[in-house]
Amino acid sequence: MKHISILVPKGAAALSCIEGPYTLFNKVNEFLENMGKRPMFKVQLVGATREAQVYDRMFTVCPDVVIAEVSHTDLIIIPAVNGDMRSVIEWNHVFNSWINTQYAGGAEVASLCVGAFLLAATGLMNGKKCATHWGAVNDFKSMFPEVNLVSEKIITDEQGIYSSGGANSFWNLLLYLVEKFTDRQMSILCAKYYEIEMGRSSQSPFIMFKGQKEHQDESVKKAQDFIEKNFQDKITVEKLSVMFSVGRRSLERRFKKATCNTVSAYIQRVKMEAAKKGFETSRKNITEVMYDVGYSDTKAFRTVFKRNTGLSPVEYRNRYNKEVMMFHQN
Repeated sequence: MKHISILVPKGAAALSCIEGPYTLFNKVNEFLENMGKRPMFKVQLVGATREAQVYDRMFTVCPDVVIAEVSHTDLIIIPAVNGDMRSVIEWNHVFNSWINTQYAGGAEVASLCVGAFLLAATGLMNGKKCATHWGAVNDFKSMFPEVNLVSEKIITDEQGIYSSGGANSFWNLLLYLVEKFTDRQMSILCAKYYEIEMGRSSQSPFIMFKGQKEHQDESVKKAQDFIEKNFQDKITVEKLSVMFSVGRRSLERRFKKATCNTVSAYIQRVKMEAAKKGFETSRKNITEVMYDVGYSDTKAFRTVFKRNTGLSPVEYRNRYNKEVMMFHQN
């Protein structure tokens, strides 16, 4: 029987990231028993202390055991905890040595959504791929530059350490783990029971680009504002460097340091975000939206759009434009 330890952390934990795996793995046990088989999982809520944690001011979660009582486990699940991540890590640092000891003893570890911050704080993710919520990408890169963040991924799996993308995509990681620990048919059964779409590998269609502006470089902020207001035009690094009296190399270096994007990548991301909004809210066709955001090469536009969203322009419009959706339904 596999022992699954779901952490009960301090802070604004996402209750669904605790209740979800607890319910799912116990449901697998129920399915197995209905098939005349033995249950496979022992699922426990594990706290640093016996103190009950209150989430969203109304939901109380009581640990079954404390970490000092768990000498061995097979899988540790780290739920998402929202808020200032440096504070979240400090409140929960007591888990770090226990997680490291368990991993060294053969346990696997999985983080859900921004639980990746707590996982990364253990040092176990250094040099490994990790996913988290797309909205936390800049903070994660800043705090853990030694981790290979793959912001578009929904699931990562490296050397017994797993992570999931944002919000409800943690269900895809849970299904992945169910399949790994049992078999494909059990994973499919769970997907059907909970009505979860299987096979999602990218969270790119859900990403909303917001340029990093929590920095103190005023010239870079001015360049960002100019790009966002004039994205339809042809903007070059040379033009920006002259406009804001900053050498080209200096601007490129400062821009990358402040925003985690090169100037050209930032321009591209702003254009693609405008294109996404055009597809979501207007009746314009692909070519019209393409011209609106300053592209004239259809192939280049389609390539860049798909690289940023994981979908072709047509697929994106069909998924998110209400009028197109209603047309297809009728």
